[in-house]
Amino acid sequence: MATVHRAFGCRFVVFTNDHDPPHVHVFGQGAEAKLSLDPVALISSAGFKKPDLKRILKEVQDQRVILLEKWNEIHGD
Repeated sequence: MATVHRAFGCRFVVFTNDHDPPHVHVFGQGAEAKLSLDPVALISSAGFKKPDLKRILKEVQDQRVILLEKWNEIHGD
């Protein structure tokens, strides 16, 4: 597991033994979400409130290029 980004008290994580398609897991506030990176979309969520999910989605969209680069560094192109 590699933390590839942090924002507003959340960790954005790529698991080293994970699978395609590229995605990121977000942990914080006792909650968890999984978002695809291409295209950016919510896959699943448990515990985050709607406003928090909206902010997480925007953060992933804003950081998409960097997050995809991190995914590719960990998993190969």
